Amino acid sequence: MRAFWRRSAAPTQNGHSTEHKRNDNVPSTQLEPESLNRRPTFGVWLKATWVDILTMLVIGAVAFGFHNMKPPYKRLFAVTFENGQAESLEIAYPYRPPIIGSAVAGILVFVIPLVVILLMQFRIRSFWDTNNAIIGLLYSLLSGSCFQVIIKALIGGLRPHFLSVCDPDPTKIAAGTGLGVYGVYYDRSVCRGDPAKVNNGSVSFPSGHTEAAFAGFVFLFLYLNAKLKVWSNYQPLYWKVILTYMPILGAVLIAGNLVMTYNHHWYDVIAGAIIGIVFAISSYRVMYASVWDFRFNHIPLNRYVPFRYSPGDTLFLGFHDSMWTRKAEWGNAYDRDFGGAPFDLSAAGGAARGLGASYGHQGGLGPVNNGVSATNPRGDAIV
Repeated sequence: MRAFWRRSAAPTQNGHSTEHKRNDNVPSTQLEPESLNRRPTFGVWLKATWVDILTMLVIGAVAFGFHNMKPPYKRLFAVTFENGQAESLEIAYPYRPPIIGSAVAGILVFVIPLVVILLMQFRIRSFWDTNNAIIGLLYSLLSGSCFQVIIKALIGGLRPHFLSVCDPDPTKIAAGTGLGVYGVYYDRSVCRGDPAKVNNGSVSFPSGHTEAAFAGFVFLFLYLNAKLKVWSNYQPLYWKVILTYMPILGAVLIAGNLVMTYNHHWYDVIAGAIIGIVFAISSYRVMYASVWDFRFNHIPLNRYVPFRYSPGDTLFLGFHDSMWTRKAEWGNAYDRDFGGAPFDLSAAGGAARGLGASYGHQGGLGPVNNGVSATNPRGDAIV
């Protein structure tokens, strides 16, 4: 697939390649800077990734097991009968299926980010960006889902429509025969409804739909922000801002419909959103050099070669153009400002600016005299 091939060889200056020499302490399949952004053979990729694939399968199996586990606790709920009708206002809403079902929501939160990631590659053309983005998305979805289904199974809670699916048997309920001070608390043994629906009605907290929506779409939000350089050092076009926030709108709509259809309480949705956001941010940071620092958040991390944030010590491992935008010198291998940004991950801004001045560039690092200087004798590009 040509979309994942690099467009050209490493740039040169004065006959010097910007590609670093091989490090004998690094596996032979992992070369420094520019070669790290080249598509590997399937064997090399599998050797670096098979443990992750196996771990994801295990996490998926654990999540599936807890999802299908019968709730271990028989939760109590208050039931009183007035005129032959069960009453317990918080859990007495009518049953309505969600507008977006579980299967559809699961497909949307994976397929939409996946399609966007693949479309980005028509300009980025980086196998490792595609690899890190897709695996990071899977990290977020699988880890968050496993986390929330364990909580559901072991903590759970009654859905707003629980009494509708429970359908309490009035012959098993009489005044003062239940538990609690007033004898009005019962467990699921009084239910006449479908056991599967009763089980599902007992696992309201947290919202799995909401968790998956925020895990997938917040990850996509972070990816778009990095690749379009929205929160960056220049004023982006407004369509980029709107496009970046569309995943957040999608996540909120999925979460909101669950409250509207009485499938979850508001606090179930809030808890699910928090879990999804936490795993989206952490999964993105595992795969990319930064979340918020606009100079580095587009750079996929490598398993064997560390990314160094200090100025003059890296060529960004060949990922200087691994973003969609080409405005304000983004995508240019040279003349990149380095220090003084919010959430700075490099050396102190003042030190970076001082080094930048030695290159004849105010406010950042930039090569002069074709990139050759006392501290950069080979003429390597500083990005």
